[in-house]
Amino acid sequence: MPVVTTTSIFHQHLLEAGHAENSPELVHIEMAYRDASFLALGTGLTISLLAAGIVTWLLTRRIRTPLSNLTHGARELSRGHYSTRVSDTGSGTELDTLADAFNLMAERLQGIEDTRRRMLADLAHELRTPITTLTAYHDGLHDGVVALGPGSQAALTEQTDRLARLAEDIDEVSTAEEGRLSLLPEAVAVSDLLWNAGEAVRDRYHDAGVNLAVDTTSAAGLTVDIDRQRLGQVLSNLLTNALRHTPAGGIVTVSARQVDDEIDITVTDTGEGITPDHLPHVFERFYRGDAARSRGHSGSGIGLTISKAIVDAHHGTIRALSQGPGQGATFVVTLPRRQT
Repeated sequence: MPVVTTTSIFHQHLLEAGHAENSPELVHIEMAYRDASFLALGTGLTISLLAAGIVTWLLTRRIRTPLSNLTHGARELSRGHYSTRVSDTGSGTELDTLADAFNLMAERLQGIEDTRRRMLADLAHELRTPITTLTAYHDGLHDGVVALGPGSQAALTEQTDRLARLAEDIDEVSTAEEGRLSLLPEAVAVSDLLWNAGEAVRDRYHDAGVNLAVDTTSAAGLTVDIDRQRLGQVLSNLLTNALRHTPAGGIVTVSARQVDDEIDITVTDTGEGITPDHLPHVFERFYRGDAARSRGHSGSGIGLTISKAIVDAHHGTIRALSQGPGQGATFVVTLPRRQT
């Protein structure tokens, strides 16, 4: 309340208390009240400003360090130092949450960068072998050391096909991951899908001495809306991958069952298994848990990546499970069931 207003009220109370108007006592009392009020107001204002300044300084000092750390971390990330992390600020929930979010972003960026480097290294390896072979044959034919016969033609054809297959796989996975897959969904019986996938690879299983079991018992009457060709490609990739890592005498089983409003299609093998460290990475491009072992096969290393992208395009999920080395592996494709 303004001092003038409070003085008027005080003056009125003095009159009601019996003091005469314009008496010397009344004037001195009012002057004392007015001076005391101004002194109290000035002292209070000074203390308030001083307290506000101290609080502002303390808050600024408390916030400055974590913000400086976050700024430094952002600059380091922008320079490509993805291992940068910021420590817990201890400056309140909001800043701690911001620091955790920053560290999570940095961790994901580091993972992406590691995957990119590994992908480029594996891609270089995949290209190096056929290019080296083609160069050697080219030089041999040019120098007359190698004759162009059935053997050399077969070798050249094999390496050329390998390069073409790699280029097609890279283009397909890029198309899938960018969401440019063209799907032609139709109602497909799950039992037919399993049976056709098994028949497509049965000869290869027979030649490798691996048993293939197609279990359609729980799939009877189940229907899904899918692109038959694309999902057939997924199952072909999974069955080929299972064959690659299952020794002769082993068993690979493909089956399906309904779980709530979804359909689980499962490919289980009794093969080499997957270590816990490798499980989170099996769907990454060119990722191989055992590079020396896997590169001896004809796969390009992105079949599972393509499969995941196709399943994602169908609004489904795919996951890998394994108890560890020597315990086999299970891949589960989950798709929405067709609503009738």
